[in-house]
Amino acid sequence: MSDKPVAAGKSSFDLIDTEKAFAIMDVKPNSSVLDLACGIGKYSIEIAHGIGEKGSVYAVDLWQEGLEALDLEIDQRSIKNIKTILADIRQKLPLEEDSVDSCLMATILHDLSKSEQKSTVQEVARVVKSGGMLNIIEFKKIDKGPGPPLNIRMAEEDIEALVTQFGFTKVEGSEVGRFNYLVKYKKGKK
Repeated sequence: MSDKPVAAGKSSFDLIDTEKAFAIMDVKPNSSVLDLACGIGKYSIEIAHGIGEKGSVYAVDLWQEGLEALDLEIDQRSIKNIKTILADIRQKLPLEEDSVDSCLMATILHDLSKSEQKSTVQEVARVVKSGGMLNIIEFKKIDKGPGPPLNIRMAEEDIEALVTQFGFTKVEGSEVGRFNYLVKYKKGKK
C-alpha cells in the first residue's frame, strides 16, 4: 500500500509520561493487547515487555512501511510476543470476537471522520472481551503544542460520548503530558 495514512510516522509516545500512562493502563501480565494504528510500534514494544512472553500484542496499522520497521525492530530485539497485522482500523479487524483483554488507541481518533470513529470503536467493542479495557490517548483540546489542529482535537467529553454508546464505562482519566491525556474505559459495567 503506497498511500501513507494521515499521521504515519508520527507518535505521541515521546510526548507523554510513559510511566504514568502505563500505570493507568495497567496492562496485565500474560494478557492480549490490541495496539490500533500502531505506526512503528513504540507503544507495542513497551506493552510487549510489560505483558511478558506469554502475552500477545496485536500491532495493527494500514501503513506498510511502519509495520516493516516494527518487524525489523522486533527481529533485532528478539521480541516474540508482537504480531504485526496490516489492516485498516476503519474496517472489520482480522481478530475474533471477544479475543483481546485490552486495546490502546493512541492519538488516532482525531484523524478519523465521525462515522469512522464510530465504526472503529464499534469494532473495538467487538474484539475486546467483556470486562476488558480500552485506553485512549489524545491531544488536549488546546491551541498550542504539537499535534493536530484545534478543530479536530477531541475533548474528553467527546471521547466519552463516543465510546459509552458501545458499552464502555469510564474507569479513570488523567493528564499524561503537557499536551496529552489518557482515558481508560472498561467494557461493561464498572
